[in-house]
Amino acid sequence: MKKFIIERDIPGAGRMSAADLEAVSQKSCAVLRDLGEQAQWVESFVTDDKVYCVYRATDAEIIRRHAELGGFPANRISEVRAMIGPTTAEPLQGRKS
Repeated sequence: MKKFIIERDIPGAGRMSAADLEAVSQKSCAVLRDLGEQAQWVESFVTDDKVYCVYRATDAEIIRRHAELGGFPANRISEVRAMIGPTTAEPLQGRKS
């Protein structure tokens, strides 16, 4: 499966209560169960007015379908092409495989 970052514009997201976040999470998981093994939620990051979600999915269309069925936005869906971190700065011969 491919990895995607989903940007959701949700004004006031950072002020959502624990109960609100629980309800949204439960809805998302229920929709994912209905979609079968086409998509998997990895994690999400809540900021003041956006939620950034990391998903594994067969394609972007299944992410759109998940958002539609769940009733939440998917304003931008971006496929992850590579991952980098502090170890990326190390010379290739010094990296562990």
